[in-house]
Amino acid sequence: MKYLTFATATLAATAALAETPELVVYTYDSFVSEWGPGPAIEKAFEETCGCDLKLVGLGDGAALLARLKLEGERSDADVVMGLDTSLIAAAKETGLFAETAVEAEYTLPIAWADPVFAAYDWGYFAFVHNKDLIPPANFTALGESDLKIVIQDPRSSTPGLGLLMWVKAAYGDDAPAIWDGLADNVVTVTKGWSEAYGLFLEGEADMVLSYTTSPAYHLIAEQDDGKAAAAFDEGHYMQIEVAGKLAGTDQPELADLFLNFMVGEAAQTILPTTNWMYPAVTPAGGLPEGFETLIVPAKALLTPVDEVPAVREEALAEWLKALSQ
Repeated sequence: MKYLTFATATLAATAALAETPELVVYTYDSFVSEWGPGPAIEKAFEETCGCDLKLVGLGDGAALLARLKLEGERSDADVVMGLDTSLIAAAKETGLFAETAVEAEYTLPIAWADPVFAAYDWGYFAFVHNKDLIPPANFTALGESDLKIVIQDPRSSTPGLGLLMWVKAAYGDDAPAIWDGLADNVVTVTKGWSEAYGLFLEGEADMVLSYTTSPAYHLIAEQDDGKAAAAFDEGHYMQIEVAGKLAGTDQPELADLFLNFMVGEAAQTILPTTNWMYPAVTPAGGLPEGFETLIVPAKALLTPVDEVPAVREEALAEWLKALSQ
């Protein structure tokens, strides 16, 4: 009798486990890292969904789209999280994404009403440095200096692509001259953000392409106020990170639930001090203490989404030419 009871309980537990729906979310490596938002997001969402959330890190943001194009309709992903405004047009061109129903009271600097992609955080690109360094006031001054910088590859990294769009938005037809000036400053080009920032922290460069919010990590998590972001007088390029549901998902309702969770109070409270970006919807408690110390760009730059593909191709050609000389 005891054996039958144990066997019945075991079968019931096995059946319950088999029936637990799984949601696969492709994202970038730093999101799923031990110090990133992934563990807390996974725990909080699973407490509400009755599901198994599987976060899969695949390099940096731009690498996500390349992976998705490779897999096509065979992809195991239900949701892709970590694309941004520079990749939205290209992502929609694949035909792999579906519209979703996301309700959010966004507090972004611009209006957001995209039917396919939900914005979950945002920030400004910037060069981060130690405070004992006197930073240049703009790209021209940086190119004329002896400062060494680490940047990311625009073909695999969203910050790397953001830098191309930043230079192009600020200088237009003069962008090639800016890159010619910067070429000697570039120590190396990494595949993703994590590698670049690690090299900076190891002292391999004076400055690293990152975000205006990056010093908040050192201040809040490490009680270190020795890092700063350089304020450039030509303005700073914005990045809005987004998540979208794949048309081929076998969990469409669960995918919608996750996207709405990502713009909800729980996730938006987690992101500022784990992903170190501004939340897309300001939590009821406001921004964490320490964010008020960050620089606020005098001018925000952002290329309209539908213009990005053409601008990207031109900017990438200019970048490749300058760095190959």
